[in-house]
Amino acid sequence: MSDANEDSPEPAILERLLRGPTCLFDGVCNLCNGSVRFILATEADHEILFTAIQSPRGRAVLKAIGMPHLTNSFVYIDDGVVSLRSMAAFRLARRLRAPWSWVRLFGLLPARLTDWLYDRLADNRYRLFGKRDLCLVPSPSQSRRFLS
Repeated sequence: MSDANEDSPEPAILERLLRGPTCLFDGVCNLCNGSVRFILATEADHEILFTAIQSPRGRAVLKAIGMPHLTNSFVYIDDGVVSLRSMAAFRLARRLRAPWSWVRLFGLLPARLTDWLYDRLADNRYRLFGKRDLCLVPSPSQSRRFLS
C-alpha cells in the first residue's frame, strides 16, 4: 500500500518548488542528468533546486502547474513563472556564470524555431544519449538541492 505522503509532498516544500528556482528533469535520461551536472558546475548562485519528473515531488509540481502528464519536456520555474522546452533553458541560463549565461540570448530567436530544435532533441534523447536505471546521485554538498 502506498504512503499518502509519497504522492503529496509537504505544503512548504511544494510551495518552495513552485516559487523556484526549480529545475524538473528526466531522471533516467543521460542527457538530462549530464545537463544537471553541468548546471551544478556552472551555476552562479547555487540556488536552483532539482527534482526528477518521475519522482513523487516532481509529479506533484506537474500536477500543481496543470501538466500532470508531461514527460517529454524540461521544466524550469523561477519567481513562480513556469517555462518549458527551449524557453526553460534560456531562462535558466541567466543563473549560469559567463560565458554560459550568454545562452539566454538565443531566447531572442523565434520560439517556434528554438522549440522545434528542442523537440527534435527531446524526441531522440534516449536513442542518442541512452537511459540509466537510476537517477543522478548528488554529492553530499549538493544533496540539499535535490528534492526527490
